[in-house]
Formats: sequence, structure tokens, C-alpha cells
Amino acid sequence: MADSGVNPTAAALLGLLHEGPMTGGQLMAAAERRLAPYWSMTRSQVYRELPVLAERGLVRMGKPGPRSSQPYAITAAGKRTFSRWLAEDPGRDTIRNPIALRIAFGNLHSASQLKNLQAAANEYHTEALAKVREQVKNAKKEGETYDASALEFAVAYHKAALSWLKSAPVG
Repeated sequence: MADSGVNPTAAALLGLLHEGPMTGGQLMAAAERRLAPYWSMTRSQVYRELPVLAERGLVRMGKPGPRSSQPYAITAAGKRTFSRWLAEDPGRDTIRNPIALRIAFGNLHSASQLKNLQAAANEYHTEALAKVREQVKNAKKEGETYDASALEFAVAYHKAALSWLKSAPVG
């Protein structure tokens, strides 16, 4: 854990809570909308982090709503912690690509497995690219310059993946 004492998932939650109080489900929806093209968070991570953040005084719980949904709001301490996290060195990227891993063992695949792998990956990246381009367009239209810039990373990633797939030895 970094000097701020929060991991990237907790920091992402604190960042999202700058928009206002949200329940765990609302945080998941906001993360899906804003971060998913380049940063993954699972529901279990969100629900594991929220009580820890509350215990540390970085968020406070509001009054339970319908179906026992629990809203959370960022505290002044949470804002200070988030600011410290923003100022820290982000560290190195970690690349974990399941397609590249399988292609690395291509000599152990059948030709049809490799072709199916490539076709499925092409379909995924083509659809994801179209979706994230739309998100970029919407972010720009809404004046969300920083969101648009981060989403451009996902555009470049999917374009690079599609380019790489064309040259991968799959048949």
C-alpha cells in the first residue's frame, strides 16, 4: 500500500464519491460508466472496501435507503487521503492479457483453436472499441475533458490489440 494508505480500488471509490453520496450499487454503476474501459473493479472489491473506508473515517455512512441500501459520502479526511494518493507515484503498469498468454503457447493449440481465439478476440476488441469511442464522444460533449482523455487510453489499447491480432501467428 502506498503512503496514502489506500489501494487503487479504495482511491477510485474516494474519487467517485467526490461526485456526491452513493450506495455500493451506484458506485459500481459510476465505475462501470467512467472507469471500466481502462480500470476493472468487481462488486466484491467495492463492498469489501467501503466498510474499511468507513472504519478509517474516510467515508461516512448515511441513512439506509430502500432494500437496506447504504449510502456513503466522502469525509474531509477522505478528501485529504485522496489528494495524497493523487500525488503519489502511480507505479508500473501490469499487463495481463489472456489472449497473448494463449498465443504464447500457440504451438500447443490446434489450428482451429487459434483461429477461434483470434476471431473471438477480434470481435471483442471491435465491439469494445466502438463502445469506448462513443463514451469519448459523450464525455467530450459533456465537457468532461479528463474523463475523455482517460477513455482515449482505452481507444488506443483496443486499436493496438486489433493491430496486433492481425499479425499474430494463428494459422
